[in-house]
Amino acid sequence: MNYLVFFCALLSFLVAWLLTPWLIRYLRRIGLTVQDANKQDKPLVPLSGGLAVFSGFFMGIMLFIFFRTFFPGEGVYGITLNTQELLLLFGGVTTVLIITFVGFLDDLVIKKNHEGSSGLRQWQKPLLTLGAAVPLMVINAGVSTMLLPFVGHVKFGVLYPLVLVPLGVVGASNMVNMLAGFNGMEAGMGLIYIGMLGLYAYTHDRLIAALIAVLLFSALLAFFFYNKYPAKILPGDSLTYLLGGSLAVIAILGNMERAAFIASLPFIIEFFLKLRSRFKAASYGYYKDGKVMSHYTKIYSLTHLFTITGRYTEKQITLFMMLISLFFSLLMWVV
Repeated sequence: MNYLVFFCALLSFLVAWLLTPWLIRYLRRIGLTVQDANKQDKPLVPLSGGLAVFSGFFMGIMLFIFFRTFFPGEGVYGITLNTQELLLLFGGVTTVLIITFVGFLDDLVIKKNHEGSSGLRQWQKPLLTLGAAVPLMVINAGVSTMLLPFVGHVKFGVLYPLVLVPLGVVGASNMVNMLAGFNGMEAGMGLIYIGMLGLYAYTHDRLIAALIAVLLFSALLAFFFYNKYPAKILPGDSLTYLLGGSLAVIAILGNMERAAFIASLPFIIEFFLKLRSRFKAASYGYYKDGKVMSHYTKIYSLTHLFTITGRYTEKQITLFMMLISLFFSLLMWVV
């Protein structure tokens, strides 16, 4: 996987880089803006940056498939796609497309005070994200034998595509969506765990999963420059769902569920912390004297470890969360 993948990754980066400024202007024009809650004056910032990331990712995938279809050459391009692998790739891309669209639907309806979006109800989110798993289910993606800790290899048979695949897609997308609310945090953490999973997939010869990861990483990197503090655009559910769905797709197509589970541990921890508040607590805080303060006296989110002290800026908290993601992502190599 060499020259062609490099050019596809470059295209993914450039499409996201060039599209994001246009998307910022367009979203402002249609009023799809929300308050940037951690700022002193709570400025209105465009929402749903996941659209630019998906566009870059999609164009990179299409360029790769175009060259592999019309100009085959294993020695030059590094990956030979047979019919089954092409089917898996299209299934994975379709899943990411559907789940990004679901996230965009959630972004579309903005509260009157522009405090946030209120498009989908809590019960609708897992139901709609379940539909994103269908492409992977119908093509029987993944390997039904999994290595479980303390148990060994377990063969799930038909239960894998019909039960475990939809659980993985729904669970990953909704868990990633829980940990959000700081400039650059969602994209920054995504760069780390998607990048690390891509490297893990490549070193273990899971090239389809590695291809998806590297193209998504490239598009996400371009978006990060616009989303980092102070953000010119916010990711919205279109990006958090995209990242969660992509995490599941990489795990399933690369047969690397264990590595993806370890990289997902911050989101699993976040799930149980939010459970303590019956999922009513927000991860973000409020601005005071240059720092971000917590709305709560107890810890209902990983970000509350920092906001509850009242000592750290938004930029610092984002950095701390990226370091937490890096720590757990590195564990996939040793656990």
